[in-house]
Amino acid sequence: MCKRFLPALLLFLFPVSLLASDCVILLHGLGRTSVSLNRIERTLDREGYLVANIQYPSRRNIIEELAAPAIESGIAACNEMEAKRINVLTHSMGGILVRYYLASHTIENLHRVVMLAPPNQGSEIVDVYRHVPGYVLLNGPAGLQLGTDVDSMPGQLGPVDFELGVIAGNRTINFILSQFLENPDDGKVSVANTRVEGMCAFIEMPTTHAMMMRNRDVIGEAIRFLETGRFEGDKAENDLC
Repeated sequence: MCKRFLPALLLFLFPVSLLASDCVILLHGLGRTSVSLNRIERTLDREGYLVANIQYPSRRNIIEELAAPAIESGIAACNEMEAKRINVLTHSMGGILVRYYLASHTIENLHRVVMLAPPNQGSEIVDVYRHVPGYVLLNGPAGLQLGTDVDSMPGQLGPVDFELGVIAGNRTINFILSQFLENPDDGKVSVANTRVEGMCAFIEMPTTHAMMMRNRDVIGEAIRFLETGRFEGDKAENDLC
């Protein structure tokens, strides 16, 4: 009888997060801060995950200089919390940092990765606006690396070889930028350009680039992938890898 009720007693006496074995590293997008992922952070915490919401200077350096410090800060935070497995959840350019890092590094206990609106094939907006005065000031040197040409950072990265789920948005409120993107798009990245060879699951959802990380349905699908390796929405594509 005592053994039967011991797990419930432990959950009552201790916060769920103290019993958790999975940690999630959060990486925000270009020009954003860790605050942009606060809602995801709170939801993950309620679900019993350990969370490392990392802030990095996205507009200060190139991707090659941003990736390792940001991701290794997350790894260190997860290890300090004694996590047994590490997951990564990114928004926008954060996904490119992960791809660049994992192309030459390993995370020993990496479990799953979810990318929200990643420019995995780049964005035509960068191609169009990169020479416009003020673009570099607003987006920094990393912002110049996210075009669609073969010399761009996405163009230099190959297929992924980790368990990845991609969530793409197909709604836009920025019709000026969307005119340069293949339809459907989220106002910054086309749905087609979020895809990457080797991903395990993909889903297209009715949300915009700037707000998808605060969308309850998006967060729900992200957590579902972390837990099961699958999405469940109407436009979910599973078992791709």
